[in-house]
Amino acid sequence: MKLKIYQVDAFAEKVFEGNPAAVIPLEKWLSDETMQQIAMENNLSETAFFVPVENGFHIRWFTPVAEVNLCGHATLAAAHVIFYPSELSGKRNFFSIEKRDFESYQVKLFYFAQLSVIAGKSR
Repeated sequence: MKLKIYQVDAFAEKVFEGNPAAVIPLEKWLSDETMQQIAMENNLSETAFFVPVENGFHIRWFTPVAEVNLCGHATLAAAHVIFYPSELSGKRNFFSIEKRDFESYQVKLFYFAQLSVIAGKSR
């Protein structure tokens, strides 16, 4: 299996500053065990994985030891990977965060000169 892995420094204007996060775009979810092993191997505070859905993305976050409910800087890092000019840019404009044991959230992402995040609980 070959995966693209991006390391993005969130809240930074240059490398080696801010909060680093790994970001891994997927076409479909890997097993929970595989994503946990990848996060452990990355050994960063968070690794974000996302998959495309109809008009957005589903996203999940893993620390080296466990999956977490939400991570702000890893979400911003994933948005940078999506919205920065790439094969993913322009195709979708939101993350849908759906956890098995938690409420669902929808995070709207707007990428201008800087990134703003508006989070709202969906019902």
